[in-house]
Amino acid sequence: MADRISVKICGLRTADEVAAVAAAGASYCGFTFFGKSPRCVTPATARELALGAPVGLAKVALTVNADDAFLDALTAHVPLDMLQLHGSEPPERVAEVKARYGLPVMKAVGVAEAADLATVERYVPVADQILVDAKPPKGGELPGGNGLTFDWRLIAGRRWPVPWMLAGGLTPENVGEAIAMTGARQVDVASGVERAPGVKDLARVRSFVTAAHA
Repeated sequence: MADRISVKICGLRTADEVAAVAAAGASYCGFTFFGKSPRCVTPATARELALGAPVGLAKVALTVNADDAFLDALTAHVPLDMLQLHGSEPPERVAEVKARYGLPVMKAVGVAEAADLATVERYVPVADQILVDAKPPKGGELPGGNGLTFDWRLIAGRRWPVPWMLAGGLTPENVGEAIAMTGARQVDVASGVERAPGVKDLARVRSFVTAAHA
């Protein structure tokens, strides 16, 4: 099944959620370190969850404009497989983080119109992966996890020289269409599999992964 779609479930906060994500067949689990998010966890909680995660489930830390002091403490404390930069970090910062921590770095880029695709190109030389997400609403407090989609036709058939992941408003109901329209080989979800902000619906997690793999 080498060509199977890879799924990332982001914003996990409990051991039950991590276990359910792994059992469903997801490839990545995401922990959010952003105080304004309902999915935010402490490094101590994330450490416990990461240590309990099954082998083979990649552990991703979502940070927003984090400084070296925070990332130093985070990476020293939590066993991670990837750092996800979800703020306004410029390409230079992405390269810096990658060099400093020796972990693969995924850079999130918000897309709302065709002009935003030029921003994706700026990160291709420095990021290990790109997360193509819906742009947050103007004045919104959360850089992601807002349950918004963007016009998938903007990236239909687009290919970049690094792996990329589709995010933004994906649900068990629309992920199949999103994959078919964009050609994405990786998808990311947070709010689309929740029954309340920050609380995963484990049945929807299973449904999402099943729909993506189908």
